[in-house]
Amino acid sequence: MSESVLVVVPSNAPAGLDAVPSAHFGHCDAYTLARIQDGRILDVSIEYNEGHEHGGCIVPVQALSAKGVKVLIAGGMGMGPLNAMHQMGMQVFYATGFLSVKEVLQAYIDGRLQEFGAVNLCRGGCGHHA
Repeated sequence: MSESVLVVVPSNAPAGLDAVPSAHFGHCDAYTLARIQDGRILDVSIEYNEGHEHGGCIVPVQALSAKGVKVLIAGGMGMGPLNAMHQMGMQVFYATGFLSVKEVLQAYIDGRLQEFGAVNLCRGGCGHHA
């Protein structure tokens, strides 16, 4: 039996498996958290984003880390939150073009996502702020 991992996907309201993934980590409505084990999605929960001020992406990173999140999958974020996630031991993957959080999670399970890199960073006006 493999170890379970807690994975989070920034999501548009109302969040959950059928929600549309949000284009940007810090500007999402909510975070869909899913426990994955043996290639299956087990428990799903939702944490609402309490707001975003300039540079304020570190607060949700800390909150998600405190919940035990080990993997975050996003389409856009700045260098600050990415560095904070790495410092807290989270793996970060890049995903865009998916219609639902469930599709994103299945792509992760199938090993089809690339690690989030410098080319994926938002630098203001990146178009991920929708």
